[in-house]
Amino acid sequence: MTGRIKWGVIGSGGIAFRRTIPEGILPARNATLAAVYDINSQVNQEAGRKFNAPAAGSLDELLEAGLDAVYVATPTDVHCEQVHKCARAGKHVLCEKPLGLDVREADQMVAACREAGVVLGTAFMMRFHSQHQAALGMIREGRLGTPAYGRAQLSCWYPPLDAWRQDPAKGGGGSLIDMGSHSIDLLEMFFGPVAKVSCFIHNTVHAYQSEDSAVALLSFRNGAIGTVDAFFCIPDESSENALELYGSQGCILAKGTIGQTSQGRMIARCRPSGAAYDARQTRTPAGDIEIAPEPVNTYQAEIEEFSQALLDGRAPAVPGEAGLHSQKVLAACYESARTGRAVEID
Repeated sequence: MTGRIKWGVIGSGGIAFRRTIPEGILPARNATLAAVYDINSQVNQEAGRKFNAPAAGSLDELLEAGLDAVYVATPTDVHCEQVHKCARAGKHVLCEKPLGLDVREADQMVAACREAGVVLGTAFMMRFHSQHQAALGMIREGRLGTPAYGRAQLSCWYPPLDAWRQDPAKGGGGSLIDMGSHSIDLLEMFFGPVAKVSCFIHNTVHAYQSEDSAVALLSFRNGAIGTVDAFFCIPDESSENALELYGSQGCILAKGTIGQTSQGRMIARCRPSGAAYDARQTRTPAGDIEIAPEPVNTYQAEIEEFSQALLDGRAPAVPGEAGLHSQKVLAACYESARTGRAVEID
């Protein structure tokens, strides 16, 4: 492949309309929008007009539009079928998380793309946030010392709307699988794979079928511990979407970096190596280090990275296997919530 990757979009409403097309595909330097499709023809026609792209009348018509890759942004219950169809048509796929409804579907999606010889990626766009990447660099440099504890929060107000995310048959679950999956993925990017989980889910405020409240306790293979809190019943202005990373030499603290924007504030506090024990625990300020690299749009970065992987003939930074692993961790969380026991990751 040379030049620009020609993209099609399945599910041109929702997140694709609000974010991924205007902020990701259109400004990407190595991509172009070739066609859009949505089961809602009115929504699809609007997307076609707004983004100056052919509005396909069917999925088959989309796949015949000379595409290189397809971005799948539909409800979760149709991900598996649509990814299979894209793979059979020889199209590379970037699929929104969660990758299918469960582990079985995610495994089938990875296998179908592998057998068809096409690339499958998982849309964990928050990995590309410039401050998250800067924090990852500090951790890899050993600036935090031995990782000890991490917390990631992503919550919002999501009242009953007859929406697919509020029906586990269509979304696979509620706040945990929808938002907690991003937070778990980020903590694993910083601290490595999770080995065991313990989880609580509940409907604290809203009475829809999916959970509106979730807290997961994570035990990482390297010995660190983490917590993830994901709620559909906390007002947007009340949740700071905090990220906290602690180690034997200091911490990284952020507010607002987890989410759909490229904004947020992040600081680091690192003590000198070999600092003496202080029995009084006076907590003398170590001095905040502002972590403020040049912001990048996470959707543009995600599209450009996947497109470049196709142009270079290499695996993407966030492959389908990342989505499959995420489903295994989530399945363990839901099993723990159901049984009241800690569950090891397969």
